Amino acid sequence: MQTATKHRELVSDRRGHIRHKQLTLDVLKQFRLIYGSVRHHFRQVEQTCGVSGSQLWMLHELQSAPGIGVSDLAHRLSIHQTTCSQLVEKLVSRGYVEKTRSEEDQRRVGLRITRSAAKVLKDAPGPAEGLLPQALMRLTDATLQSLTTQLGKLIDGVQLQDEQAADKPLADLPIGILPSLQPHEGKHGQAIFACLFGAHRHHW
Repeated sequence: MQTATKHRELVSDRRGHIRHKQLTLDVLKQFRLIYGSVRHHFRQVEQTCGVSGSQLWMLHELQSAPGIGVSDLAHRLSIHQTTCSQLVEKLVSRGYVEKTRSEEDQRRVGLRITRSAAKVLKDAPGPAEGLLPQALMRLTDATLQSLTTQLGKLIDGVQLQDEQAADKPLADLPIGILPSLQPHEGKHGQAIFACLFGAHRHHW
């Protein structure tokens, strides 16, 4: 009797382990799908527009709010202000963004896109802000809060976290190819995915 009970427990444990492993692989595939789709869109943007995905998103935000400063732009993109300033300078040098000083306060520098940038935005494939930000914006507050909580748990279990990646544009992270990531190797919105995708870039 005890032997039969023990056997059933072993079978149950084995089935539970198999089910857990399959769920792990199913989730991993979902991350691969997100990663692959985002990277494909970034490549399309670069080939069609000649700018990076992060630069296109920046132009989109400046078109929506002409005259804003670097700090406001960095907040809109959820990136570090220094990183934002560097991206702005690149766009200025290429003639896509121009700086203007406020008439009320000469110390304040506003940013505006040029006609060349407007054409880039018009010809851009897909959402200018990127696939992931657009998809996240379509979710309800409750879903986003749930994602924040659950992905936070996942991030806590990831070794070698690159927390600085959370403040960099996803398009500018030097990430390799994802499929080799194994399950055991395994802040809100785009920052969560930037931190997650940046954490293991040397292993991918």
